[in-house]
Amino acid sequence: MKKIKNPYIGLEEQGYNCFACSPQNPCGLKMEFYEDGDDLVCFWNASDNYQGWLKTLHGGIQATLMDEIGGWIVNRKLQTSGMTVSLEMKYRNPVPTGDGVQVEIRGRIKEVRRNLALIEATVSHEGKVCSRCEMTYFCFSQEKARSDFFFSGCETED
Repeated sequence: MKKIKNPYIGLEEQGYNCFACSPQNPCGLKMEFYEDGDDLVCFWNASDNYQGWLKTLHGGIQATLMDEIGGWIVNRKLQTSGMTVSLEMKYRNPVPTGDGVQVEIRGRIKEVRRNLALIEATVSHEGKVCSRCEMTYFCFSQEKARSDFFFSGCETED
């Protein structure tokens, strides 16, 4: 498993302050990603700051976690940027929150059709899948990703 470099670090002056992946956003999730074969993975601490019901991770935060991994899959696997077209969630089991509670977010490309990427992702706790998501991403041309979104590639650390 290799850690993926955040390609947006250094773009704070251009406005980078992503709620999900910016390490500088004081209210953010501070997600980091790893490449595991065809999958991207994030290990994230589910603190009580993100609960909906008592000691239970908010469903909207779960959707955000999976939406963000979808964007990073487009960045890393397709080497471009994109935007979410659709996102369908299925909640199966509650995700606990608290000190030391770690969840795994895992996603992969199911299919690419022209400029659309169909992506699936899960949130798991202690090996149990708690929620699933199917997403469709519109993928920009590499030229548009560079010019409009400052995307210059997405690499792993050596």
